[in-house]
Amino acid sequence: MRRGFTMMEVLIALAIFVGAAVMLGASYLGVLTAYAQIEHEGDYRNEIKFARATLMAEPDFDTAEKGGDFEAANGRRVTWKATIEPTSSADLFTVNFECEINGAELKEPVRTTQSFRLLRPTWSKAEDRDKLRADARTRILELQQNQSK
Repeated sequence: MRRGFTMMEVLIALAIFVGAAVMLGASYLGVLTAYAQIEHEGDYRNEIKFARATLMAEPDFDTAEKGGDFEAANGRRVTWKATIEPTSSADLFTVNFECEINGAELKEPVRTTQSFRLLRPTWSKAEDRDKLRADARTRILELQQNQSK
């Protein structure tokens, strides 16, 4: 007696195959899109890294916050600035870095915003640093007293 697949079994197998093919195709397109985006962002990565390094090397608070600009090797104009806020720790700052790249070949400027913390003793004012250190000392002493009880 010969036994074959029923029409229902064939349709279910076909539906599973089509679903897997659609998922595989969507994944492949996602990978291609990610590669294209990484390649496109790589064009500007060096300029952004240089602008960020310039900010990090700046010893003066006001100059760092004002920002700067430079001409990149490929003829693009890079402009950057930063919003710098002190934290509750001495000499530690929250930095919001903004960078804009303009060029003749660009349809619109490339803008990047990054937030990070930066330890910069030269940006601190002496009276603010002393107050933050005194507050930290007080907190440490309170913690030590609470642990010894």
